[in-house]
Amino acid sequence: MPSLPYAKNLLFFVFASSRGGENRAKIMSGLLKSPRNANQLANDLGLNYRAIQHHIEVLEKNNMVTKVGEKYGTTYFPSAFFEANIETYNEIISAIHRSTK
Repeated sequence: MPSLPYAKNLLFFVFASSRGGENRAKIMSGLLKSPRNANQLANDLGLNYRAIQHHIEVLEKNNMVTKVGEKYGTTYFPSAFFEANIETYNEIISAIHRSTK
């Protein structure tokens, strides 16, 4: 899947310019290591379960994650769109880390 022209703007909005972007970046980093459900993400990242649910909803609406299963056992994966734009994501995350140092 080729990188889309609006991808950089969307990734910037989701991970850098909106409140909660840092937690969404943590979630994506966790999912890049291995697919997980919301409870596993909450435990692994030390975040509140309800916060994870909220951020997952934002990531789903913006096509960053896909899911398999229903209800409690739903497992989340990085989406094909996200994986196609991983270099742009990495650039944005690197820029954020450089600006906070």
